[in-house]
Amino acid sequence: MPQLFAYTDGACSGNPGPGGWGVLLQAREGDRILRERSLCGGEADTTNNRMELMAAISALEALERPSEITIVTDSAYVKGGITGWMDGWKRNGWKTSARKPVKNVDLWQRLDAAQAPHKVTWKWVKGHAGHRENEIADELARKGMAPFKPAT
Repeated sequence: MPQLFAYTDGACSGNPGPGGWGVLLQAREGDRILRERSLCGGEADTTNNRMELMAAISALEALERPSEITIVTDSAYVKGGITGWMDGWKRNGWKTSARKPVKNVDLWQRLDAAQAPHKVTWKWVKGHAGHRENEIADELARKGMAPFKPAT
């Protein structure tokens, strides 16, 4: 049975500023890639963290049925939030342990809903370190940002 992977990345030119997100979806059997699909998008005025979240959300929302998937991100913010902090935020009514509102709560809630029907394994990789699929996700994020960057 093929394994599903989503390599996700976000990018921002200025923070805030124009931003983009990218996803490389792969169905693999061992080291063999059976299918690959690329997704990207962006916004005119956003932050890097929002684009990292949108990449993960978009990967999960692209799945047509409940699936088992590994999401590979270079964002410690996304991985830490989804695997460590979110349960506490939800218990606290989407407030941090300091009782402050969670930043980007709209996207965290959307990510929580998007992952619900799936069995998701979250994996972190160091960005810009020669990881082929992460580099492709980064290129896709820059492509998603391109229409929102001012012409130079």
